[in-house]
Amino acid sequence: MMFAVKISLFSNIFLCAIKAFALIIVNSLAIAADLGVSCIALAVSVILYYSIKMADKPADFFHNYGYNKVENVCEMIEGAVLIGLALAMSFQAIMGIIRVDEIKSPSTGLICSFLGIIINFWGAFFILKLAKKSSSPALIAEGVHFRLEGYISLSITLSFALYIVVIRAGFFKAADYIDPIATLLVSIIIFFPSARLLKEAFMKLLDASIGESSQIEVIKVLARYIDSYCNFKHIKTRTAGRKQFVDLHLIMPEHISLKDANRIISEIKNDILSNISESDVTVGMEPCKRDCFFTKTNKPCPYISQIQCIDVKKT
Repeated sequence: MMFAVKISLFSNIFLCAIKAFALIIVNSLAIAADLGVSCIALAVSVILYYSIKMADKPADFFHNYGYNKVENVCEMIEGAVLIGLALAMSFQAIMGIIRVDEIKSPSTGLICSFLGIIINFWGAFFILKLAKKSSSPALIAEGVHFRLEGYISLSITLSFALYIVVIRAGFFKAADYIDPIATLLVSIIIFFPSARLLKEAFMKLLDASIGESSQIEVIKVLARYIDSYCNFKHIKTRTAGRKQFVDLHLIMPEHISLKDANRIISEIKNDILSNISESDVTVGMEPCKRDCFFTKTNKPCPYISQIQCIDVKKT
């Protein structure tokens, strides 16, 4: 996972260098917006590096549940800063439409933006592939950021291509409006995914439940052991970074031995752990209080007969 973070870091350094060079030569608002995104990405890559190292630290006296939520904090910082950048660049774009500046060397901007497309989409594919294996929200956010930058570079590349075509057609006045309009488009592209990223990170900090697929895995495991316990209750789940916590209580048959009850609970717990990555499972148990359907209708408890059958097989 740290390898993916290093790839992100060095890719962002390279992207910042390319875009800074292009900005000096071309004097484009759209490239300035793209450079701002890359500078933020570089800063977030540094934060991501230290946040993942901190998230890997074991729980201690001051943080009994570990440091996993630092990854969600990293997500939220990235989303908030990108929203601020989008608003600032949209203001600059509107001012650029009012007071138009001339673009210099659009071919240089076209080449540099095309390089940005290649680097960003390659980085997004590589980082997201590793992020899915590790289930790290911060790494997933970084992969989404790279993909977002790829679409930004694509829109800027198309705007430079359009600028060159319009200039060659002789529409010099109309060509001057392409750059600020492209910058406004880039700001919109940045804003909505960043707002969604910020919202999701904030909800995770409020102890959001684990994903639906993981919840289904818990239910599947409980269904496999349905004949070993009377009922289950108080299922609670939460996420902290890439860590997934599951807490539940099982009501065990009244006449089962403590040894057998612990064996069943250990099997259920290990089964959940093997089906949900990066999970921490707590299973409590309670004895049957004889307030179930069988007791109320004066019917024999089916679990007692099952236990007797098990004891006969053992002997």
